[in-house]
Amino acid sequence: MMRAEAGDLQHSIAPDMRDTDLAPEVLDRQLERVWGTPATLWGILATVDHKRIGRRYVATAFIFLAMGGVLALLMRLQLAGPERRLIGPDRYNQIFTMHGANMMFLFAVPVMEAIAVYLVPLMVGTRNIAFPRLNAFSYWIYLAGGVLLWVAFALDMGPDIGWFAYVPLSGPQYGSGKRADIWAQMITFTEIAALAVAVELVVTVLKQRAPGMSLDRVPLFVWAMLVTSFCVIMAMPAIMVASTSLILDRLVGTHFYNPAEGGDVLLWQHLFWFFGHPEVYIIFLPAVGMISGILPTFARRPIFGYLPLVLALIATGILAFGLWVHHMFATGLPRLGESFFTASSMAIAIPNGVQIFCWLATLALGRPVLAAPLLFVLAFFFTFIIGGLSGVMVASVPLDTQVHDTYFVVAHFHYVLIGGAVFPLMGAIYYWFPKLTGRMMSERVGRVVCGLVFVGFNLTFFPMHILGLQGMPRRIYTYQPDMPWGGLNLFVSLSSCLLAAGFLIFFIDIMRCMRWGLPAGDNPWNAATLEWATTSPPRSYNFARIPVVSSANPLWDEPELLVSSGLRVERRELVISTVAAAVPEARDASPANSIWPFFAAIATTGMLISSIFTPWAVVWGSLPVMVTLIGWFWPKSTPEDQA
Repeated sequence: MMRAEAGDLQHSIAPDMRDTDLAPEVLDRQLERVWGTPATLWGILATVDHKRIGRRYVATAFIFLAMGGVLALLMRLQLAGPERRLIGPDRYNQIFTMHGANMMFLFAVPVMEAIAVYLVPLMVGTRNIAFPRLNAFSYWIYLAGGVLLWVAFALDMGPDIGWFAYVPLSGPQYGSGKRADIWAQMITFTEIAALAVAVELVVTVLKQRAPGMSLDRVPLFVWAMLVTSFCVIMAMPAIMVASTSLILDRLVGTHFYNPAEGGDVLLWQHLFWFFGHPEVYIIFLPAVGMISGILPTFARRPIFGYLPLVLALIATGILAFGLWVHHMFATGLPRLGESFFTASSMAIAIPNGVQIFCWLATLALGRPVLAAPLLFVLAFFFTFIIGGLSGVMVASVPLDTQVHDTYFVVAHFHYVLIGGAVFPLMGAIYYWFPKLTGRMMSERVGRVVCGLVFVGFNLTFFPMHILGLQGMPRRIYTYQPDMPWGGLNLFVSLSSCLLAAGFLIFFIDIMRCMRWGLPAGDNPWNAATLEWATTSPPRSYNFARIPVVSSANPLWDEPELLVSSGLRVERRELVISTVAAAVPEARDASPANSIWPFFAAIATTGMLISSIFTPWAVVWGSLPVMVTLIGWFWPKSTPEDQA
């Protein structure tokens, strides 16, 4: 009976029929037929639905977070007392490197882009992300890079050079075996994925916004992801050049980092930190957007200072590229140059301060509701301000020289990254979980999680400031009993168990509520932005009719949204709008599901992994990559497949 209805519907749709020509029920069925993904293995592998891919990204990133957290606990067990022999020095170096590389490259950046992959098309009122097949390809490449790293670790081939891989220790002279090569190729995998998503988000935000969503009406999370995407496009090539030059030194015999042959070891640090410090803001800026999206909902008023917040986002993104040398104050650079980077490192506190004052003003002028997402935002305020203040401290050359490579720096960057990114991320999960799953997370459990993580985090990392001032170096696997660090290290290790308990309850609550959480409804928070204008979870096509926007808070200012019309219903079609005013200027086909991005990812993975063992793999491995790309872009019979 269902097949007959579907067939009758298909035959009743004329080639040029528009969305306004059909009744709502018929339109929904037709759009689901055109935009839906079959519930088969082929559908799973071939889907280009940004929501499915976004959920996969988020789930995979949180799996890597849990695995990286286990490594952190192992390090704390080893350092809980002097001269412990739980972990040997070689394995400890692998664990230390895996923890940092996993958290930075496989969790922090991907999870922020993953949230954006899911939410940005919904927030701007379009039916799919730009370049959806590239989006599918990016996920498979990201997954392959993570699997490569963890399989190597399981085989005792995990990188042992630190997540920063400084030369010459990672070069051919000292980095024996394939460990450094695996690290370098993991970088290639993750940066390809990050660059692909950044390009998709830029095009989606600039060209696929709903009619009327001019730049001064774009949600602040979307603004944050736009700035972040430009930062990714500008910063990621530096680390790809650095890692490619390293693997060429190791496998081909070039001398980019060999001073004896005209190379320079400091070139690595400049290339790495030109990426590495903007990466902090590539992680932090999406969190800023999350806060700006959560706060108005629970303050029950529009955000205070929309324009200053947008300008602060842009200023932070620009200034982020002028700070990298403050990671290199101990390398003997000219003092005049160091003074400029000291000034810029302190100047970036200004736009961050503007954002914090705007958020506090929003709370002060509103009627705050202390729900779990807002509690995580309040936890962010406390922890990030401490991290920011210690950041201003280490921006000073004399102090940085004193505490460089001590646990003071470990404490500082964990306060910045966990306080500045993970707390907002956890609040965002509680906030947008209804949109992803159609169910609510437990408010009571959320409060417990926030309390455990907040207390456990501060008890774990604040004492590290003291350890650093007492002279405890980073990256050591043990220490002597006569050093005055044993008591604090034991306290830190015990506190880390409290932090781990908070995350464990968080993960259990997610899995429980996905199945047994209370039904959420379409807009359980009474929020103002456009993603809440559709069902929870959204249908495959997001919006049956594209909404028309006339304010920055459309669901508050226009409870009954106007809708645009004119899109065809027999094929995948999107509205293309102007950059500034979001005036519709064209209709464009959106590519259909395809298995070729999956095959292209497999071919690319084979080429990159094989190149670790022989440079000829790049030559011969490019042939299957070329075949899959031909299949990807070969003209098909339907207009959406030709896009």
